[in-house]
This record gives sequence, C-alpha cells and structure tokens, in this order.
Amino acid sequence: MKDLKERMIRGGFAKVCSQGANFVVRVGSLMILARLLDPKDFGLVGMVTAVTGVFHLFKDFGLSTATVQRTTVTEEQVSTLFWINMLLGAMLGILSVAMAPAIAGFYHEPRLLGVTAVLGAGFLFNAAGVQHSAILQRQMRFTTLAVIESVSLLAGTVVGFTMAIRGYRYWALVAATIITPLVSTICMWLTTAWIPGLPRKQVGIRSMMGFGGTLTLNGLVAYVAYNLEKVLLGRFWGADAVGLYGRAFQLVNIPTDNLNTAVGGVVFAALSRVQNDAERFRSFFLKSYSLVLTMTIPITVVCTLFASDVILVVLGPKWTEAVTIFRLLAPTILIFALINPLGWLLYSLGMVGRGLKIALVFAPLIIAGYVVGLPYGPNGVAFAYSVVMMLWVIPHIAWCIHGTVISFRDILLAVSRPVASSIFAGGLALGVRLVYGHLLSPVPRLVLESTVLLVTFFGMLFFFGGQKSLYLDLFRGLKRGLPGLPSRI
Repeated sequence: MKDLKERMIRGGFAKVCSQGANFVVRVGSLMILARLLDPKDFGLVGMVTAVTGVFHLFKDFGLSTATVQRTTVTEEQVSTLFWINMLLGAMLGILSVAMAPAIAGFYHEPRLLGVTAVLGAGFLFNAAGVQHSAILQRQMRFTTLAVIESVSLLAGTVVGFTMAIRGYRYWALVAATIITPLVSTICMWLTTAWIPGLPRKQVGIRSMMGFGGTLTLNGLVAYVAYNLEKVLLGRFWGADAVGLYGRAFQLVNIPTDNLNTAVGGVVFAALSRVQNDAERFRSFFLKSYSLVLTMTIPITVVCTLFASDVILVVLGPKWTEAVTIFRLLAPTILIFALINPLGWLLYSLGMVGRGLKIALVFAPLIIAGYVVGLPYGPNGVAFAYSVVMMLWVIPHIAWCIHGTVISFRDILLAVSRPVASSIFAGGLALGVRLVYGHLLSPVPRLVLESTVLLVTFFGMLFFFGGQKSLYLDLFRGLKRGLPGLPSRI
C-alpha cells in the first residue's frame, strides 16, 4: 500500500457516508417495522438475542482484531485463524439449538424454541467472513467494507419488510437478523477472492490467540453488563416490557453504533500503524475523539429534550410508553461517545489486559444498578443504568489513559467546548419549542427543534469554540491526506 494517508482519508470518508446511509436505513426500518409489528414481537426476539447474543463474541474470538493489530501477518496464520473461527461458529450454532428448550422454559414462552434454533445459523454465517473482513481492513479497503455493510444491511431490511407485510410477525425480525450476515459474508468472499488454505500447526498464532482470547473475555464481561437487564425484564416483566425497553435502547444506541462503526475501524487501523510514534498517535487520536464528540453531543441533547417527539416520529403513537425510558437512557449516548474511543486507544497499543480489568470492575456495579431498578420495571432499570454510567465515566477515562500519551487535560479540552456549545444550543431550541411547539405537529416540530439546535451548536463551536481550524484541516485532509500519518505500512 503506497499511500496510507490517502487511503485513510478516502476510507474514513466512505465509512462516514456509508454509516450515514446505514443510519437512514436502520431508522427507516425501525419506523416501518414498529408500525407493522407489536412490542411483543420485538420482545420475543429480544428475549432470545439477550441470551444468545453473548455467543457472537465467541464467533470471532477477537481474532479479526488480532489480525488487524499485528504489524505483519502470514498467509498460513490467517488461514489457520479462519478455520478456528469456523469451528467456533459451528459449535455456537449447535449450542444455540441445544439451548433452545432451556431458553423457552426460562421465559415460559414456547415460541422461543424455534426462534432460538433458527438464529443459531447466523453464527456460522458470521464466522465464515471474519478473516475476510480483517483482510480488507489490513488492506485499508474501507470503501469496499462500507459498501458491503450497506448492501448486507439493506438486504436484511428488505427481507424483514417483506415478511412483516405478509404477516410473519416476529419471524420477519428473525429473517432479517440471519440474512444480513449471510449477504455480508458472500460479498466479502467475492471481493477478497481469498480462499483459505488448510490449517497448520506452529505458525505463530499463540500470541494472537492470547490477544484475541483476552479481548473476547473483555467483550463477554461487557456484554453481560450491558444486556443482563433485558434478560431480567423478560423473566420478571414479560415480552411487552422487553419490547418497549429494547426499542428505546436500540434507538438510543443507533447514533453511537453508527459513529463508532464509521470512525472506529479506520481509527483503530491507523492507530495500530502509528503505535510506536507517540506524537502522531496522540494527534490522530485526539482529532478523532473530538470528531466523535462533536457529532454525538447534539444528538444527545435532542434525544433528552425532545424524547416524546422522537418516539412519536420514529416509532409511532402505540409506543408512547417508551418515551420515559428513552429519555432516561438518552444521556448514555454521550457517555458511550466518551468511553468507546478509549477502546481504540487501548487495543491499538495492545493493552487488552487493562481493558479486561476495567470491565471486571465495572460489570458488578452496573448489574447492581439493574437489581435496584428492576422492581420499578423498565423505567427503573433505565434510570439505574444511566445513573451508574454517569458515575462511572470519569474513573473509566482516568483508568484508560493512565500511562499513555493522552492526558486527562487532553480529554477535558476535547469535551469542554462542544458541551458548552450544546448547553447554549439546547436552551435556545427548548425556548423555540415552548414558543412555537404547540402550533406544529410532531414531524415539523422535531425538524424545527433539531435544526435550531444543530445550527446554533455548530455555529457556536466553529466561531466561538475555537474549533473552526480543526474542521477546516479535516476538510482539507479529504484532498491531501492527514498530515502526520506515515505514507507506507
């Protein structure tokens, strides 16, 4: 690869555009399916995925990240890792089928038997594309990855729509969940034109397995921490509660997931390449961190202040019970924007052990919060979740950056300006709502509120927050490449 700088810029731009399109598809899909299906349909699938979703951590076993993070990797190593992924995928699929009766019995819901068994096929589809995706990331082919992701998401969405319209209810959600990874894997095989060789012994994958294993254990602990509340709500409050909480949770996480996917893969690959150059590493991380915060903070304010309009526009009137849940969960959009990029920092430096320690300390705290909030239903769980996350965010940041080239002062500077701009913009948008909101229906009211907030936010940030030069540099980088990144791998 002769020009890493230009590839990073083009790939990053393509990922952002792709995730913008994916955001539209995901929100559009949610808007339509929420009107075609009932909360119970979403709840049935959510009850299963809250349990089997943990298996998705093992289908990869962190080996794609290990492949990308390594400075050099051989054909024999990638082939061997591919077959390890396939073995894990097959085992997880079989385990899902075997667990289906137990899951149905746990929730006292016989319909979950078939749902669990069918969803098990997705593990094999995912596993077959893990190393192909890693190859594309190592080759910095982010534009290709972006197109594949968009095509596969659209394919799953179309299948889900079609089945929902024809009355297949919750099976429409199951089918969409299966089709997306299947199409993605097929596209990756066709794009890379790479056929794995036979697995071999002693090809130097021990350290990669250790890296991937620690990363997987970290992901396992984090998954339990972030998803146990859905299991508890399903067990003690039923499918309707899971459906309401799950859609609010999904809607809150769509912005974070899209931004993390759009920026994360590109940034992680770049940071891994410059991990031995402290000055360039610090510069690129902080620019990326600032970009994520700038894009996330106004979304957080919109979701918090105008939760009722967001739910009415996106989900429809039969989901009004989700408004309070959504508003309580909204602060976590900002919190994840603050802490997710720190994962790029740790993993690109190979500090997966620290990430695991952080997860092991955090998980009991968030689980205790769920237990305290559970007697009060979805609202109580959402409140407890947000409170624990807000109390945890500063210790989390301090622990992650300790001993790295990033200081706490760097983080405060990156956060302070967009937060100050958002407070002013949010106050102005809320004032506009109070004066003119009663004259408008939900859709134009939400458009007005969001437009006022966004224009004010970016105006304050660019002209009074001192960040105009940063974003002009990023814009120029689209044409010239980012200064400070090495031109060759």
